[in-house]
Amino acid sequence: MKKNFYCFSIFLLLAISSFCQQHNASKAYIYPKDSAVLNKLHRWQDVKFGLLMHWGTYSQWGVVESWSICPEDEGWTQRRGPYADNYFEYLKAYENLQTTFNPTNFNPDKWAAAAKDAGMKYVVFTTKHHDGFCMFDTKQTDYKITSSKCSFSTNPKSNIAKEVFNAFRTDSFMIGAYFSKPDWNSNDYWWHYFPPKDRNVNYNPAKYPERWNAFKNYTYNQIQELMSDYGKMDILWLDGGWVRPRKTVDSSVDWQRSITYNQDIDMPKIAAMAREHQPGLLVVDRTVSGEYENYVTPEQSIPATYLPYPWESCITMGDSWSYIPKEHFKSVNKLIHILTDVVSRNGNLLLNIAPGPDGDWHADAYDTLKAIGAWMQQNGEAIYDTKGDSAIGEQNNFVFTHKPGIVYAIYRANEGETALPSVQSIDNLKVGKVKTVTLLGEKGRMIWRYDNNRLSIVVPQKVSSDPPGKNAWVFKITYE
Repeated sequence: MKKNFYCFSIFLLLAISSFCQQHNASKAYIYPKDSAVLNKLHRWQDVKFGLLMHWGTYSQWGVVESWSICPEDEGWTQRRGPYADNYFEYLKAYENLQTTFNPTNFNPDKWAAAAKDAGMKYVVFTTKHHDGFCMFDTKQTDYKITSSKCSFSTNPKSNIAKEVFNAFRTDSFMIGAYFSKPDWNSNDYWWHYFPPKDRNVNYNPAKYPERWNAFKNYTYNQIQELMSDYGKMDILWLDGGWVRPRKTVDSSVDWQRSITYNQDIDMPKIAAMAREHQPGLLVVDRTVSGEYENYVTPEQSIPATYLPYPWESCITMGDSWSYIPKEHFKSVNKLIHILTDVVSRNGNLLLNIAPGPDGDWHADAYDTLKAIGAWMQQNGEAIYDTKGDSAIGEQNNFVFTHKPGIVYAIYRANEGETALPSVQSIDNLKVGKVKTVTLLGEKGRMIWRYDNNRLSIVVPQKVSSDPPGKNAWVFKITYE
């Protein structure tokens, strides 16, 4: 493509940054009844920190994932570049990206090692986004990474999803498959007889039931492939919440108001099949409240307070979900604040990093993960296997996590703050008799007093001026 296309694309991505796909938390939560699913859910809640990757042919243009082919007048769907003035020419050029996609630097072992060193414990990889391009060797379509049309198809690692899952599974990660329910390349979803009008199916499924049933079978078969041919799976992460039964539409949510048709793909049948192949599988039917949304997934946002049910904030390390050539990554300080906010409010953090067209991440992403890993190595016990705080409440720079007999008070430094204030106080600490107060990473004990639910801590001057680590410090408070 021409150079000016890349430049326009950068402006597009920066403009949409965190706005494009806000997902509201579901209003109702139902705990799984299957004991295997419930056990898997509890295990998932304990690992706290995961990696999400959006990757597809669109990375070659540096444009938003899928959305530029969606004919909606929204900021993130606007087209840029030499084909922008003609939708159908643009769509043809976009689909032709399959022929030039050749990520020869693809090395999932490198990603797995970096994620593991950062303290991540699960991965969710995009097997198919809304544009319908499959990053796995599906038998249902030729619009896939392993097609002979694709430059990468002769590479020994051409079945990218399988390679990613195997690499991360080797490093003991929980494995999640992102899968888009809508498929804008499928003639049974966006029927070529009609032009697409928006993100939704472009015909009335009730009027053309045979076509809709064909799409349901297509979706079922692709998910069956992923659940039966790609090793042990822990999470089926389903995106595209407008594909849902019409009765589940919440008209108070802006983006759901455009759902005029019943787009029921029979989730009970899909979930039963998936769990037959993968017992205990977590099914995350995003934004569709009920028994197939095993955890809730607010996007690019963190709930303001503690939530009593399982949830996960999916947030980008940079400004966009998909690759852009000049990405602006969040600081390590900001990301540690995000992680501690999420965990203290009883959630998990799924952090997105987007591979580029060459098959690798930005170098800055590796540096950021390394710094997070250093912090986690010192302070991970305040993150893993903890419960969020519904009792003490956030105070000044402090957030809190809990284990039986232990409170972790996490002091988050401001950007550029390198010294730990020598005097700290924590109110509303309604616990039994306090036994010890220590600072993670520091061998000596703190000077402290506990009286009337108030803990006062004096940090030795040497430690205060030169505390262990950076960005956040954790006081470990044990009690009877």
